[in-house]
Amino acid sequence: MVTPAPLLLRGRIFDASRPAVMAIVNRTRDSFYAGNRHHDDESAFTAVESALTDGADIIDVGGVRAGQEGETVSIEQEIDRVVPFLIETRRRHPEVILSLDTWRAPVASAAAEAGLDLVNDTWAGHDPQLVEVAARIGAGIVCSHSGGLPPRTDPVDVHYAHDGEPEDEALLSDVRRVLTAGAHRALSVGIPRDRILLDPTLDFGKTTAHSLVLLRNTSDLVDLGFPVLQAISRKDFVGESLDLPADERLEGSLAATAIAAWQGATVFRTHDVRATRRVLDMVATIRGDRPPVRQERGVSGSA
Repeated sequence: MVTPAPLLLRGRIFDASRPAVMAIVNRTRDSFYAGNRHHDDESAFTAVESALTDGADIIDVGGVRAGQEGETVSIEQEIDRVVPFLIETRRRHPEVILSLDTWRAPVASAAAEAGLDLVNDTWAGHDPQLVEVAARIGAGIVCSHSGGLPPRTDPVDVHYAHDGEPEDEALLSDVRRVLTAGAHRALSVGIPRDRILLDPTLDFGKTTAHSLVLLRNTSDLVDLGFPVLQAISRKDFVGESLDLPADERLEGSLAATAIAAWQGATVFRTHDVRATRRVLDMVATIRGDRPPVRQERGVSGSA
């Protein structure tokens, strides 16, 4: 088993004994999963409260749908959707770890007042100033791999191999290269190693076969020496594997979560906090990194 590098955010350490659950709160009307559309404030604040009650460690707030379908959202509209909400969430929950899901530097800069702990850049440094903003405001960064695609672009006819090279090996090589470059860029602008996350970004710039290869090779990414984030929840690779729509992908998502957790991933971005928390705690206990909460069965004096 691989021992993952620790993640340090807001004074809390996440590692093999305590992987982090990142709860998704989408300030959108058009998220691919209807169960996580929280465009109105009341719904969004209720989602935060529920996530924290269910065991979330990180609240990840986004204002734009990732895929090309859905409405166009300007920088100003994205700021209006996420920044006041982040500031109020910080006021209500001073110790919560707040993450902003954006690829735009001006949005992250505008959110500095909320005391951001993490900038979740799911589009692989498309805005080269974003990592600099994260460093300036004291936030960590998620370094991603999107296959070279620009934001909100769905993959079409994706291939990584050239000149007879095996596709799986070419994919893994490209992901390791891009993530390593992103991490070194973050280090160069002053973000500490323990606040740099690597995300292979399943589905983004990838076929279902690609995502499955990356999932089953999570340990290869953990070996790069940075904490790894896996964003698995209800994604298309789960749906295509089981031929299920988004609202029926929980079990498949949890199975994939267990596989990635066993291999040392540290953070799991999810729509389903309670179930994911329980899966991660159980995997950590099976690995031997976390003791059982109770050990009474078969012990002398127990019922």
